[in-house]
Amino acid sequence: MPNKLMRNLIPVTLLATGLTAIAVAQVPAQQPAQNAQAPATQIMPPGGAPRSFAELAARLAPAVVNVSTTQKVEIGRTRRMPGQPGGNPLEEFFRRFQEQQDGGEPVTREATSLGSGFVIAPDGYIVTNNHVISAGEGRDKPVESITVTLSDRREYKARVVGRDPLTDLAVLKIEAAGLPYVQFGNSQTVRVGEWAMAIGNPFGLGGTVTAGIISALHRDIGSGQYDRYIQTDASINQGNSGGPLFDLNGNVIGINTAIFSPTGGNVGLGFAIPAELAKPVVDQLKATGTVKRGYLGVAIQRLTADIADGLGLPKDKGEIVANVEANGPAGRAGIRQGDVILKVAGREVDFDNSLSYIVATTPINATVPIELLRDGKRMTVNATLVQRPSEAVVAQRAGLPANDDEPAEDTTKAPGIDAARASLGITLQPITPVLRQQLRIDEKIQGVVIAGISPASDAASKGLQRGDIILKIGQTPVKSPAEAAAAVDAERKAGKDTVLMLVQRGTTPPVYRGVKLMPVK
Repeated sequence: MPNKLMRNLIPVTLLATGLTAIAVAQVPAQQPAQNAQAPATQIMPPGGAPRSFAELAARLAPAVVNVSTTQKVEIGRTRRMPGQPGGNPLEEFFRRFQEQQDGGEPVTREATSLGSGFVIAPDGYIVTNNHVISAGEGRDKPVESITVTLSDRREYKARVVGRDPLTDLAVLKIEAAGLPYVQFGNSQTVRVGEWAMAIGNPFGLGGTVTAGIISALHRDIGSGQYDRYIQTDASINQGNSGGPLFDLNGNVIGINTAIFSPTGGNVGLGFAIPAELAKPVVDQLKATGTVKRGYLGVAIQRLTADIADGLGLPKDKGEIVANVEANGPAGRAGIRQGDVILKVAGREVDFDNSLSYIVATTPINATVPIELLRDGKRMTVNATLVQRPSEAVVAQRAGLPANDDEPAEDTTKAPGIDAARASLGITLQPITPVLRQQLRIDEKIQGVVIAGISPASDAASKGLQRGDIILKIGQTPVKSPAEAAAAVDAERKAGKDTVLMLVQRGTTPPVYRGVKLMPVK
């Protein structure tokens, strides 16, 4: 996803720090909501547009809750960097006063995070976002305290039943009985253009109802491997995180999670986790506190236009295998690096159904047929899925020994072999023992190192840089600049104007890049 879009994607949780916590506005007590198992009254008239959302809102709002958390954070004292414009005279006064008070050391403050949630059972089970109730840069630490406030202003301390960072979902429990609750609907039948209604606590203002339409389905916003969001223009702001997105039958079809916004406010681009993804996860969290998923043991990439062009395939159909875990299900089934997986258990791998999503929703220990493309030929292998290990184990298997150092200056300036400059705009050199030691290249890595790159080349525009290691060109492993040049020449003679390259950088897993060939002069 473009970097600009990533910078403007905001988890819709409201966070305040300081000595005084934000006061959450409450709404007056309302009539009890119908339980989810009671027959829902559809308010869609024959004309297609609802006359009013009032009846639906009155019935559902009591099941939507405010979720607030507290945690301790360290805030360093304010410093102005050299060359930074100065402020008014009062700025210097307050800066000196603060330094006198805290001695220049970081100060611990209490941070309050505000989000939303909804009750799914009368005995107090509540669904919200993981990022609402988690702390730390990677949302991997629990907060100190969680308070759930009902629409009638009753407050309860909540405990975490389970949470799943991969889908950004969490289940809480409060000790209560006879609560109004709602149920999940079928998001797979939702169509673009249908009405939707969101209820939550934007900016801590208490129960707020907004309405709009379903703008798009299966959105990939680059937040994780299971991206499959519903996009809606129902107004969603910070504080709406974890709140429900309803259809006109009063069923939860999504969980509001993120917004796209250049300003931090609503611009009509809200994203909700669909019920088809959320419900199985919530059911497992509620029952066991953890989530079990299928696991194939491959690192994969989407077929971008450049990669597809390098393979001679249509884009958005299938995903290419960038790495295979040797003893994993894929490795035992005979899947190789460079294979393009087209189908799993009869389900097509495409933009709407990623390989990660299909595998994660396939039963553990199931043996499934996997249709793939290898060297232009279709073939089918059978793989038995296992349970996905912890994310720490997955990262360890995918990575290499730690290497946080930049290449030594004398190495990057060492003479290189200019074998591919004419075709790709890059200069290559072999991995010598000295270079392997200086760049800390794992002994298992075999390839050629990029020693130089032309700023005007397509390789540079695709993000390749000095120190990257090219492992394959096309489907051919390369161990020397001569082999690389021969592989590039073979691709050109095959009529291709884009060369597929498997590239390793540092400790990250290898990825494919499609690089356009330079014209022959």
